[in-house]
Amino acid sequence: MRNLNSNQYKLSGGRLAALAVLGLVGATAASSGLIVKNTAALAEMQKTVATGVKPYANAPASFADLVEQVKPSVVSVNVKGKVKTVNNERGQRPDGRNQMPPFGKNLPENSPFKDFFNKRFGQQQPPTPANSQGSGFIISEDGYVVTNHHVIKGGSEIKVTLASGEQLDARLIGSDERTDLALLKIKDKRKFNFVPMAAQKARVGDWVLAVGNPFGLGGSVTAGIVSAHGRSVGQSPYDYLQIDAAVNRGNSGGPAFNLKGEVVGVNTAIYSPSGGNVGIAFAIPATVVQKIVTDLRTGGAVTRGWLGINIQNVSEDIAEGLNMEKASGALVTRLVAGGPATKSDLKVSDVILSVNNEQVSDVRDLMRKIGEIRPDEVIALEVLREGKKKQVSVKLGTFPDSKKLAALEKNQPTEELDNKALDDLGLSLAPARDLGKGQNGVVVTDVDPDSDASRKGIKVGDVILQINGKSVNFPSEVSTEILTAKKKNAKVVLVRIKDGPYYGLKLKQNTAQK
Repeated sequence: MRNLNSNQYKLSGGRLAALAVLGLVGATAASSGLIVKNTAALAEMQKTVATGVKPYANAPASFADLVEQVKPSVVSVNVKGKVKTVNNERGQRPDGRNQMPPFGKNLPENSPFKDFFNKRFGQQQPPTPANSQGSGFIISEDGYVVTNHHVIKGGSEIKVTLASGEQLDARLIGSDERTDLALLKIKDKRKFNFVPMAAQKARVGDWVLAVGNPFGLGGSVTAGIVSAHGRSVGQSPYDYLQIDAAVNRGNSGGPAFNLKGEVVGVNTAIYSPSGGNVGIAFAIPATVVQKIVTDLRTGGAVTRGWLGINIQNVSEDIAEGLNMEKASGALVTRLVAGGPATKSDLKVSDVILSVNNEQVSDVRDLMRKIGEIRPDEVIALEVLREGKKKQVSVKLGTFPDSKKLAALEKNQPTEELDNKALDDLGLSLAPARDLGKGQNGVVVTDVDPDSDASRKGIKVGDVILQINGKSVNFPSEVSTEILTAKKKNAKVVLVRIKDGPYYGLKLKQNTAQK
């Protein structure tokens, strides 16, 4: 429950007078001499209040008219997933065993304790369906509905509940995991109320109304403002709106409206340490929604261009080492085996500066730009390589779905081990030749403050020449030597620093694999 302090009850003279006229202040106002005695003035004030005082910009005194306008187009989305069998874990004993005791097994079938012991000691329970619920909104007269991908993921049966309470069947037209959007079609030929998408970008400070199905309480309305633009959510390259209208579980997929009744965003996530609303919610902007929905409606899926590379942001240290004027662009850290980039002149350690003459600011910007280009298109990349700018042409592939992407990652165990091996040292490395530090060795670009390397005094800018007596010129070579040492159950590797001492760095010990 919210605590209110005394300051929250203070009213200005004008507001107090208006409330007094309506009989809302009463004796306090009368004793203060604030009652309006002029009947003409009283009538005019009552008319003003009745027609709607606008205390903040263009906001009405009430959102009721707006709610009546948009609410018929907002639906609750109920999804039934595949039936699953649940084993009762509550029946496990403190010692980890869940075997039925002898006296429990021997109970007669009509015993009132039979069911208790079956549940208590981990017997298999009847199959139960996996259900989920969320929100959505109708975008066309013929019943197309926008919601979140995570609301319908894995669903085998989808129903939407209208504002009237009527429940209708719906089918999935397509979904896009990358933006967390999905498009449904109501299985009914009637004409539906629908809402338009906003053509103009919402401004920070604009009013927004969130309508949805929080905790299964369909048709709930909350109000707030746009708090910020350009928020990053998860691994998505897209920018999200931040709003402070109350959004909770079940609001996912629901709309955020402006005062014109246009959808400015689709509520998709919240930031909350507790799991409930704390005034920070994220919505997919209408401009992104329109593009994705168009693709889903025409083809059932979204196709994006794909370079097939791993990238990282250019830090200030890396930018300084490369003599770059500012830290911008995206540093290539890996070429995915079989990906489009492997068929081009693009190389690890290249810094991608632009795509088709459009400057790249960071990793998310590059991902967004590539994702907006169709597969099979040849693009022009400007890269920085060994201190010189170079043009590279790449024919894009099609961005793989999550399963294919996971398979590609799985087929490159060496790279995964490389990353884990470098984590053992607590160091981030880059080839010295790429950072203008000579032709030999690797440069330390970051040091984990909790690592043994940090405690021993290794710092950013140091050049590592050898690991266990073997020369290294690439981070992958460092990883190989670490992995070789670990296979021999070594606890320490000997590291030689250019113009410095040797260090014996401790390795993290292997843990048992499941």
